Amino acid sequence: MEVTDLAAQVRKEQKKGPARRLRQEGFIPAIFYGRSAENILLAVRNDELVKLHKEKKDHAFIKLIIDDGGKKKIEKLSLIKELQVQPLTGKFYHADFYEVDMKAKLTFEVSLKCIGKAVGVENGGELQHIKRTVKVSCLPENLPDHIEVDISALDIGDSIKIREMKLADGITLLDPADAAVVAVNAVKVVKATAAEEAAAAAETAATEGTPAAAEGETADKGKEK
Repeated sequence: MEVTDLAAQVRKEQKKGPARRLRQEGFIPAIFYGRSAENILLAVRNDELVKLHKEKKDHAFIKLIIDDGGKKKIEKLSLIKELQVQPLTGKFYHADFYEVDMKAKLTFEVSLKCIGKAVGVENGGELQHIKRTVKVSCLPENLPDHIEVDISALDIGDSIKIREMKLADGITLLDPADAAVVAVNAVKVVKATAAEEAAAAAETAATEGTPAAAEGETADKGKEK
Protein backbone atom coordinates (compact mmCIF):
# COMPACT_ATOMS: atom_id res chain seq x y z
CA MET A 1 0.00 0.00 0.00
CA GLU A 2 1.49 3.29 -1.13
CA VAL A 3 1.10 6.36 1.09
CA THR A 4 1.69 9.95 -0.06
CA ASP A 5 2.58 12.76 2.34
CA LEU A 6 0.61 16.01 2.23
CA ALA A 7 1.38 19.02 4.39
CA ALA A 8 -1.54 20.77 6.08
CA GLN A 9 -2.02 23.50 8.61
CA VAL A 10 -4.78 24.05 11.14
CA ARG A 11 -7.19 26.90 10.45
CA LYS A 12 -9.40 28.34 13.16
CA GLU A 13 -11.93 30.42 11.26
CA GLN A 14 -14.86 28.91 9.35
CA LYS A 15 -16.35 32.05 7.79
CA LYS A 16 -16.37 32.80 4.05
CA GLY A 17 -14.00 35.77 4.31
CA PRO A 18 -11.00 33.86 5.72
CA ALA A 19 -11.68 30.93 3.36
CA ARG A 20 -11.67 33.31 0.38
CA ARG A 21 -8.35 34.78 1.50
CA LEU A 22 -6.88 31.28 1.80
CA ARG A 23 -7.80 30.54 -1.82
CA GLN A 24 -6.27 33.81 -2.96
CA GLU A 25 -3.04 32.80 -1.20
CA GLY A 26 -2.93 29.43 -2.99
CA PHE A 27 -4.54 27.25 -0.30
CA ILE A 28 -7.67 25.10 -0.24
CA PRO A 29 -9.89 24.98 2.87
CA ALA A 30 -10.28 21.40 4.08
CA ILE A 31 -11.51 19.26 6.95
CA PHE A 32 -10.30 16.01 8.51
CA TYR A 33 -12.78 13.71 10.26
CA GLY A 34 -13.47 10.06 11.06
CA ARG A 35 -15.35 7.61 13.26
CA SER A 36 -13.15 8.15 16.29
CA ALA A 37 -11.46 11.41 15.31
CA GLU A 38 -12.39 14.95 16.17
CA ASN A 39 -13.00 17.27 13.25
CA ILE A 40 -9.95 19.33 12.37
CA LEU A 41 -10.26 22.37 10.10
CA LEU A 42 -7.31 22.46 7.71
CA ALA A 43 -5.74 24.32 4.82
CA VAL A 44 -3.64 22.54 2.17
CA ARG A 45 -1.70 23.95 -0.76
CA ASN A 46 -3.73 23.95 -3.96
CA ASP A 47 -0.82 22.99 -6.24
CA GLU A 48 0.15 20.02 -4.05
CA LEU A 49 -3.43 18.75 -3.93
CA VAL A 50 -3.84 19.11 -7.71
CA LYS A 51 -0.62 17.18 -8.31
CA LEU A 52 -1.60 14.43 -5.88
CA HIS A 53 -5.06 14.05 -7.43
CA LYS A 54 -3.68 13.85 -10.97
CA GLU A 55 -1.17 11.16 -10.02
CA LYS A 56 -3.24 9.10 -7.59
CA LYS A 57 -6.87 10.01 -8.31
CA ASP A 58 -9.37 9.09 -5.58
CA HIS A 59 -7.60 6.04 -4.13
CA ALA A 60 -4.62 7.89 -2.72
CA PHE A 61 -3.76 7.00 0.85
CA ILE A 62 -2.59 10.29 2.30
CA LYS A 63 -0.55 10.90 5.40
CA LEU A 64 -1.58 14.36 6.48
CA ILE A 65 1.29 16.09 8.25
CA ILE A 66 -0.60 18.69 10.24
CA ASP A 67 1.02 21.80 11.66
CA ASP A 68 -1.09 23.01 14.57
CA GLY A 69 1.42 25.56 15.76
CA GLY A 70 3.02 23.22 18.29
CA LYS A 71 6.54 21.84 18.38
CA LYS A 72 5.54 18.42 17.03
CA LYS A 73 3.42 17.96 13.92
CA ILE A 74 0.44 15.60 13.91
CA GLU A 75 0.26 12.73 11.41
CA LYS A 76 -3.09 11.34 10.24
CA LEU A 77 -3.66 8.59 7.66
CA SER A 78 -6.58 9.49 5.41
CA LEU A 79 -8.38 9.21 2.08
CA ILE A 80 -9.95 11.99 0.06
CA LYS A 81 -13.66 11.60 0.81
CA GLU A 82 -14.87 14.52 -1.30
CA LEU A 83 -13.42 17.24 -3.50
CA GLN A 84 -15.67 20.20 -4.21
CA VAL A 85 -15.00 21.89 -7.56
CA GLN A 86 -16.06 25.34 -8.75
CA PRO A 87 -18.44 24.78 -11.71
CA LEU A 88 -17.18 27.67 -13.85
CA THR A 89 -13.42 27.45 -13.28
CA GLY A 90 -12.99 23.74 -12.52
CA LYS A 91 -10.69 24.63 -9.61
CA PHE A 92 -10.78 22.82 -6.27
CA TYR A 93 -12.92 24.65 -3.74
CA HIS A 94 -12.87 22.44 -0.62
CA ALA A 95 -11.49 19.03 0.39
CA ASP A 96 -12.73 16.42 2.87
CA PHE A 97 -10.19 13.96 4.31
CA TYR A 98 -11.53 10.83 6.02
CA GLU A 99 -9.54 8.98 8.68
CA VAL A 100 -8.33 5.52 7.64
CA ASP A 101 -8.46 2.69 10.15
CA MET A 102 -6.18 -0.08 8.86
CA LYS A 103 -8.28 -2.69 10.67
CA ALA A 104 -11.65 -1.60 9.26
CA LYS A 105 -13.01 -2.44 5.82
CA LEU A 106 -14.00 0.42 3.54
CA THR A 107 -15.99 0.67 0.32
CA PHE A 108 -14.12 1.77 -2.80
CA GLU A 109 -14.81 2.35 -6.49
CA VAL A 110 -12.19 0.43 -8.47
CA SER A 111 -11.64 0.75 -12.22
CA LEU A 112 -11.79 -2.26 -14.54
CA LYS A 113 -9.03 -3.05 -17.04
CA CYS A 114 -9.84 -5.40 -19.92
CA ILE A 115 -6.97 -7.63 -21.03
CA GLY A 116 -6.69 -9.74 -24.18
CA LYS A 117 -8.62 -9.43 -27.45
CA ALA A 118 -12.10 -10.91 -27.59
CA VAL A 119 -12.54 -13.62 -30.22
CA GLY A 120 -15.94 -12.13 -30.96
CA VAL A 121 -14.34 -8.83 -31.99
CA GLU A 122 -12.07 -10.71 -34.40
CA ASN A 123 -15.23 -12.30 -35.82
CA GLY A 124 -16.80 -8.92 -36.52
CA GLY A 125 -18.51 -8.19 -33.21
CA GLU A 126 -18.32 -5.02 -31.15
CA LEU A 127 -16.97 -4.82 -27.59
CA GLN A 128 -19.28 -3.01 -25.18
CA HIS A 129 -17.99 -1.72 -21.83
CA ILE A 130 -21.10 -1.85 -19.64
CA LYS A 131 -19.30 -0.93 -16.40
CA ARG A 132 -16.04 0.97 -16.11
CA THR A 133 -15.82 0.65 -12.32
CA VAL A 134 -17.12 -1.67 -9.61
CA LYS A 135 -17.71 -1.26 -5.89
CA VAL A 136 -15.61 -3.37 -3.56
CA SER A 137 -15.23 -3.80 0.17
CA CYS A 138 -11.80 -4.54 1.61
CA LEU A 139 -9.18 -3.52 4.11
CA PRO A 140 -7.10 -0.53 2.99
CA GLU A 141 -4.01 -2.68 2.54
CA ASN A 142 -5.87 -4.97 0.09
CA LEU A 143 -7.17 -2.22 -2.20
CA PRO A 144 -6.04 -2.87 -5.81
CA ASP A 145 -5.17 -0.09 -8.26
CA HIS A 146 -7.52 -1.78 -10.75
CA ILE A 147 -9.18 -5.13 -11.44
CA GLU A 148 -8.25 -7.06 -14.58
CA VAL A 149 -10.96 -8.71 -16.67
CA ASP A 150 -9.80 -11.29 -19.24
CA ILE A 151 -12.03 -10.88 -22.32
CA SER A 152 -10.10 -13.11 -24.74
CA ALA A 153 -12.67 -15.96 -24.66
CA LEU A 154 -15.69 -13.72 -25.31
CA ASP A 155 -17.51 -14.53 -28.55
CA ILE A 156 -20.41 -12.64 -30.14
CA GLY A 157 -23.35 -12.72 -27.71
CA ASP A 158 -21.16 -13.48 -24.67
CA SER A 159 -20.71 -11.33 -21.57
CA ILE A 160 -18.87 -11.37 -18.27
CA LYS A 161 -20.93 -10.87 -15.12
CA ILE A 162 -19.91 -9.73 -11.66
CA ARG A 163 -20.11 -13.26 -10.25
CA GLU A 164 -17.67 -14.51 -12.90
CA MET A 165 -14.90 -12.06 -12.03
CA LYS A 166 -11.79 -13.36 -10.29
CA LEU A 167 -10.57 -11.35 -7.33
CA ALA A 168 -7.71 -11.52 -4.88
CA ASP A 169 -8.39 -12.78 -1.36
CA GLY A 170 -9.89 -10.24 1.00
CA ILE A 171 -11.86 -8.32 -1.65
CA THR A 172 -15.66 -8.52 -1.88
CA LEU A 173 -17.66 -7.19 -4.83
CA LEU A 174 -20.75 -5.21 -3.83
CA ASP A 175 -22.45 -4.81 -7.23
CA PRO A 176 -25.34 -7.19 -8.14
CA ALA A 177 -23.98 -10.64 -9.05
CA ASP A 178 -25.95 -10.79 -12.32
CA ALA A 179 -24.79 -7.39 -13.55
CA ALA A 180 -22.70 -7.59 -16.72
CA VAL A 181 -19.47 -5.60 -16.92
CA VAL A 182 -18.48 -6.25 -20.54
CA ALA A 183 -20.06 -7.93 -23.58
CA VAL A 184 -19.50 -8.58 -27.29
CA ASN A 185 -22.47 -7.66 -29.48
CA ALA A 186 -23.22 -8.35 -33.12
CA VAL A 187 -22.98 -5.33 -35.39
CA LYS A 188 -26.57 -4.86 -36.61
CA VAL A 189 -26.34 -1.78 -38.82
CA VAL A 190 -24.67 -2.23 -42.23
CA LYS A 191 -23.98 0.98 -44.15
CA ALA A 192 -24.70 1.05 -47.90
CA THR A 193 -21.72 1.57 -50.18
CA ALA A 194 -21.31 4.80 -52.13
CA ALA A 195 -22.07 2.97 -55.40
CA GLU A 196 -25.32 1.56 -53.99
CA GLU A 197 -26.41 4.98 -52.74
CA ALA A 198 -25.66 6.58 -56.15
CA ALA A 199 -27.61 3.88 -58.01
CA ALA A 200 -30.61 4.30 -55.71
CA ALA A 201 -30.57 8.07 -56.19
CA ALA A 202 -30.43 7.71 -60.00
CA GLU A 203 -33.33 5.28 -59.99
CA THR A 204 -35.45 7.64 -57.89
CA ALA A 205 -34.71 10.58 -60.19
CA ALA A 206 -35.63 8.57 -63.30
CA THR A 207 -38.93 7.44 -61.78
CA GLU A 208 -39.92 10.98 -60.76
CA GLY A 209 -38.99 12.43 -64.21
CA THR A 210 -41.18 10.11 -66.36
CA PRO A 211 -44.64 11.66 -65.62
CA ALA A 212 -43.31 15.16 -66.30
CA ALA A 213 -42.08 14.14 -69.77
CA ALA A 214 -45.43 12.58 -70.66
CA GLU A 215 -47.28 15.71 -69.60
CA GLY A 216 -45.01 17.84 -71.80
CA GLU A 217 -45.72 15.69 -74.82
CA THR A 218 -49.49 16.07 -74.33
CA ALA A 219 -49.21 19.84 -74.19
CA ASP A 220 -47.22 19.96 -77.42
CA LYS A 221 -49.82 17.86 -79.24
CA GLY A 222 -52.53 20.22 -78.07
CA LYS A 223 -50.74 23.21 -79.59
CA GLU A 224 -50.41 21.49 -82.99
CA LYS A 225 -54.18 21.13 -83.18
